Amino acid sequence: MKKIDWYIFKKFISTFVFSVVLLTVISTVIDMSEKTDDFVKSGLSTREILLQYYTGFIPYIVSMLFPLFVFISVIFFTSKMANRSEFIAILASGVSLARILRPYLVGGILLALLLWFGNQYVIPRANEKRTSFEAKYVKSPMMQVTSKSIYMRVDSFSYCGIRYYDTTSRSGGSFFLETVHDHQVTYNLRADNLAWDTAKKAWRLSGVVERKIDGLKENVAIFPDLYKKYPFTPIDLQRDEYMHSRLTTPALNRMIEMEKLRGSETVKVLMMENAHRNATPVAVIILTLIGAIIAVRKIRGGSGVHLAFGIIICAVFILTDRFSTIFSTKGDLNPYLAAWIPIVIFGLVTIYLYKKAPK
Repeated sequence: MKKIDWYIFKKFISTFVFSVVLLTVISTVIDMSEKTDDFVKSGLSTREILLQYYTGFIPYIVSMLFPLFVFISVIFFTSKMANRSEFIAILASGVSLARILRPYLVGGILLALLLWFGNQYVIPRANEKRTSFEAKYVKSPMMQVTSKSIYMRVDSFSYCGIRYYDTTSRSGGSFFLETVHDHQVTYNLRADNLAWDTAKKAWRLSGVVERKIDGLKENVAIFPDLYKKYPFTPIDLQRDEYMHSRLTTPALNRMIEMEKLRGSETVKVLMMENAHRNATPVAVIILTLIGAIIAVRKIRGGSGVHLAFGIIICAVFILTDRFSTIFSTKGDLNPYLAAWIPIVIFGLVTIYLYKKAPK
């Protein structure tokens, strides 16, 4: 890299750090104002709140807005350079636009790698601290209870369902389990209630009707109470809304495989989280190039026009990402494809803008 490359690179990184610090402070102050009552009710000291909550909240908010921070930083300092006619002089000396974009590309790749590593290991641990604090001190107890029907695959041949399972009492309504061989039911169990017995480490079933089917023969047994050990525990049945964001990527991959085997309804959410962790860093590189190509041209209106145009592009990018996510989690769109659709679209936008930019 030449002197001009280092000049652009240093401006890029310094502006990015400044924007991160500024917007993070603003976000933290807004969050503090919203949760003041909760902090007072918790009885914790300021130091405890900072260590237990904001050490997790700050990495979370930075990672969430990271592409936006990069994009705004690029447009801001590049527009300032363009208004001072610095790029006119560089282009007039025979330097191509592609050569000007080199320090932007280097900076974008470095920041993308930083975000990628953070998404895999650092941010999940920060989310664990943040969400644990919110569940304990911010959200009401009623919001922490998950009571809904659960259906899943127990093993290669068995399926079960629990109606209105309550994570607090570790009990549920009617329960069924069926085993299927060669497209025929060979075992069927029905129970009025199900509850976890901590002492026996087993499930206590009440009002049980058990059927064993062998061709045309059927053996029926009725039990008032029956203890069974199944390959799932109350922890496996707990549907934590923050679970996907708390897991590091290796743990997330293991959870995805387990939920696929069980046929869980949450598997798409987990896959979407995994896909976003790899796609978002690429978005940082693309937004860096888009911002540089837009702002490198000196226009009437200066930085204000550049920033306005950049905000519109960011809004469209976020909407595209949200739409693809909804189509994936609520529809049949593959989660990995959904995460990369906005990347591909804006990659094509980058190529178009580059071809139309003054060389």
